[in-house]
Amino acid sequence: MIDVSHLSAMLGGRTVLHDVSFAAQPGELVALCGPNGAGKSTLLRALAGLLPETRAPDPRQVAYLPQGARCAWSLTVEQVAALGRIPHRDQAVSPVTNALKRCGIIGLRTARVDRISGGEARRAMLARAFATEPEVFLLDEPTADLDPAASHAIMRLLRETADAGRTVVVVLHALDLALRYADRMVVLQAGRVTADLPAGLALPAAAAAFGLPFGSDAEPRLLPPG
Repeated sequence: MIDVSHLSAMLGGRTVLHDVSFAAQPGELVALCGPNGAGKSTLLRALAGLLPETRAPDPRQVAYLPQGARCAWSLTVEQVAALGRIPHRDQAVSPVTNALKRCGIIGLRTARVDRISGGEARRAMLARAFATEPEVFLLDEPTADLDPAASHAIMRLLRETADAGRTVVVVLHALDLALRYADRMVVLQAGRVTADLPAGLALPAAAAAFGLPFGSDAEPRLLPPG
């Protein structure tokens, strides 16, 4: 389990999290939802132990993928994924190969990461997280830069990962993906948690956070669970 209790955090002299408590259990996929600036990424960084107020977890147990993560070096896709083995201080090949297969990029293993599409590069960074073989995945917008089919493929993978007993916490703007794949939706607005409920029940609060109409006559068109 991962958790923070009554956490407040400041960035640049501005309070970005206000008395936030959050926990996620093994077997759960939890979606952090809310508009830009709501505090989602800051909360994810707190769970990763990257704020002064928090303690760093064991990097062999927790994989963190920040928003817009890119590799600055001209590495192959396989070499990028292999970076996930650094916390284990080994060069095991099998976890890297499995990660590339699971992320659907085994055919790109020898391609340079700076010469593939943005979506493919995003999946290479996700493969790095999977190569760590962690118990907890903390992923900030893992479907960014992906087309709809690839987005659903990644979310199905994360759903399967949670079902296998891992803890998955993912920042999402796409409410349809959160509704379809997440067990819970935690809605943040202006640094505060406004809802922490099963995904379907949290939908009105999520719509309100985004300023969307919600109700019998103005319900957002979202994919049903399943």
